[in-house]
Amino acid sequence: MSTKVADHILQRLRAWDVDCVFGYPGDGINGLLAAWGRADDRPRFLQSRHEEMSAFEAVGYAKFGRRLGVCAATSGPGAIHLLNGLYDAKLDHVPVLALVGQTHRSAMGGSYQQEVDLHTLFKDVASDFVETVTVPEQLPNVLDRAIRTAYARRCPTAVIIPGDVQELDYSPPPHAFKMVPSSLDRSAWTALPSPTALERAADVLNSGTRTAVLIGQGAAGARAEVEELAELLGAGVAKALLGKDALSDELPYVTGAIGLLGTRPSYELMRGCDTLLTIGSSFPYAQFLPEYGKVRAVQIDIDPHMIGMRYPYEVNLVGDARATLRQLIPLVSKERAAAGRDWHAEVRANVERWNGVLDRRARLAADPVNPEYVARALDPLLPTDAIITSDSGSTANWFARHLTLRGDMRASLSGTLATMGCGVPYAIGAKFAHPNRPVVALVGDGAMQMNGMAELITAAKYRHRWDDPRLVVGVWNNRDLNQVTWELRAMGGAPPFEPSQSLPDVPYADFARSIGLTGIRVEKPEDVTEGWRAALDAEGPAVVEFLTDPAVPPIPPHATWEQLESTAKALLKGDADRGAVAKQGLKAKVQDFLPGGTKRG
Repeated sequence: MSTKVADHILQRLRAWDVDCVFGYPGDGINGLLAAWGRADDRPRFLQSRHEEMSAFEAVGYAKFGRRLGVCAATSGPGAIHLLNGLYDAKLDHVPVLALVGQTHRSAMGGSYQQEVDLHTLFKDVASDFVETVTVPEQLPNVLDRAIRTAYARRCPTAVIIPGDVQELDYSPPPHAFKMVPSSLDRSAWTALPSPTALERAADVLNSGTRTAVLIGQGAAGARAEVEELAELLGAGVAKALLGKDALSDELPYVTGAIGLLGTRPSYELMRGCDTLLTIGSSFPYAQFLPEYGKVRAVQIDIDPHMIGMRYPYEVNLVGDARATLRQLIPLVSKERAAAGRDWHAEVRANVERWNGVLDRRARLAADPVNPEYVARALDPLLPTDAIITSDSGSTANWFARHLTLRGDMRASLSGTLATMGCGVPYAIGAKFAHPNRPVVALVGDGAMQMNGMAELITAAKYRHRWDDPRLVVGVWNNRDLNQVTWELRAMGGAPPFEPSQSLPDVPYADFARSIGLTGIRVEKPEDVTEGWRAALDAEGPAVVEFLTDPAVPPIPPHATWEQLESTAKALLKGDADRGAVAKQGLKAKVQDFLPGGTKRG
């Protein structure tokens, strides 16, 4: 039997060590599906419930597997459904390849069923590489370039294959005019800044005595070097959320997350420093960085396109974080740690004080369960090899503040797109990247209703393929789109708009049980720890549903008394009839959750 174009695509994916493709079938990729049948499902075709979930699963696989994620979809609506997940990959700089079907070449331009201008559709999300294969000789070059570009530029790419092309006999490009050959090799490479730039950066760092380090996901491969430099500088280290797993939270000078979902010590670190070093992060919120002109600053980033635009850095080092830090560390003065001793002690004290604040907040009474306590109770139960995903919404606040990453833990969320509905598909992608590790997804009820419930079916379908069967989905059920509700209160001083914010009360645990998974419902604070423990001990995927109080505020670390008073007024306007909490109880609750952890006066 002759080799078809679709057969060659799967062969080439195997040659690139692609072991799975997340997708959903449709007649626009019938040729590929037939080839999968001939190839004994190699690479494995993993069926999601929706193409957007295929893309999210590919992103989760790529984030946690640190390798290419691949998704596939049919023409027209299937291709369109991929977009949100691919934008998540684009904005978080994750290598993902989309294989997309298209109507037959003979029908293109004829307003045929499911005909969409896919080049126009994908030209932004896959701006680094999108191409349509019209003849067999374009392969393997188009596919190789798409994969190599996705890796090199840490981005999504797209290859569009019309249905009739998939079924053509494959013939390689000959050694001839206007033919483009290709090769498989993707040798490792390392980018380094010039020696002069490194010396300039060292001069800046040596000049300070109160250094703040901000790390993102670009520092993930440089854990030992970041730790060594921080101790050499006597620095505190704050983390953008995408860099949450780049350094252990057990280090006493790690101040935790930065930004609206961040910690008070990270906010104070940026307010009090005289020197800033940013490593592998494009954290965009300038109001959480030092005031312009008040500190000297250095940035390290591998991508020259992303460097030097978040702060007026004095030195911009373009290079791999690990390799650059190895060159930079010997240039830093050995006396710097002594010069920053008082600063280091202050940072450590702020971290210790904040941990006490978080503990007190988590233990405050709520109706029925404090959402902070749900995350706080999970923290000590997490295995040191756990992978944690968080969805967007108020749950991300508790993920950012209460989970102490240690050992080999990995964690991520949709950092830049901040899209809802990624928590469960990320977790499924993580399970296929690491089938021998436990995975925990932290999801609000809004995100669960949006995407999570359907993807529980995917977890049930593939549960037997994972060596470690543990996939725990924790659901914060407060019947409210809580993050936006609190944004309305804090920014507009307004009570929530019920038609947009109120959610149906769905029995998530019951749904899990109905499809053969473990389902646990927790309605009282005293049952929270045992609920998590039972889910982690389950022999297969488990959903643990917590009934949480929507009136517990995710107060940002820089909140002022004026903002708190505005929030309290909004609560008293029209919010107090929600649940069983009295008006004065709501007002007291806002006061209890002050950034400093104590009531004014």
